[in-house]
Amino acid sequence: MTDDRLIVALDVPNALEGLKLAETLGDAVNFYKIGLGMLTGGGLALANELKDEFGKKIFLDMKLFDIGNTVEAAVRGLAQFDLDFLTVHGDPHVVRAAAEGKGGKDMKILAVTILTSLDRSDLDAGLIKPGNVQDLVLERAARAMEAGADGVIASPQEAALIRALPEAEGKLIVTPGVRPAGAALGDQKRVATPAQAIKDGADHIVVGRPIRNAPDPRAAAQAVLAELAAI
Repeated sequence: MTDDRLIVALDVPNALEGLKLAETLGDAVNFYKIGLGMLTGGGLALANELKDEFGKKIFLDMKLFDIGNTVEAAVRGLAQFDLDFLTVHGDPHVVRAAAEGKGGKDMKILAVTILTSLDRSDLDAGLIKPGNVQDLVLERAARAMEAGADGVIASPQEAALIRALPEAEGKLIVTPGVRPAGAALGDQKRVATPAQAIKDGADHIVVGRPIRNAPDPRAAAQAVLAELAAI
């Protein structure tokens, strides 16, 4: 049985390349993330094809942010595709609108706390209030879950702290910024290995480049899965 704790990010230019990678990974991987970068390259069509024809699970990483009515309408439209996960920014008004928009669908609304590519200097440049990054992540996570998020997206370095929050009971934690030992960090600044992220409380990990750019992507995915199986 495939381990759904591993989500592979299909961060490629278009649906054809995404489908090719999914076919290369075959039955080793059952859960895929499709992000905003592929939206104009057939991302939604690929999501539907992977789900309907191949039986895969789909995480649509749109990080929606807008006024409540617009977010609600967008989520209502996306919910019709029976996707598994959808991201929105963790601002309470956005989360409440998304929760309303999904209606009775089982699609999980995941709130973004602070992007894993950002550090304190980035937050200063964006005029985000002063404070330790982890403290801000915890505060945003708690508020998002109170507002109705089914879970949060957070750095593996914050997973254990979020898991300990009273608001996190029964909620999902999904962690990007996961790099197998020895892999390049790329644009991620707050990272951990797959096993450490799960040990720290993550339910799912998202891995992209270390699998996608490997000489043998299927073998790279299987190595991550073996690491998870050994926990």
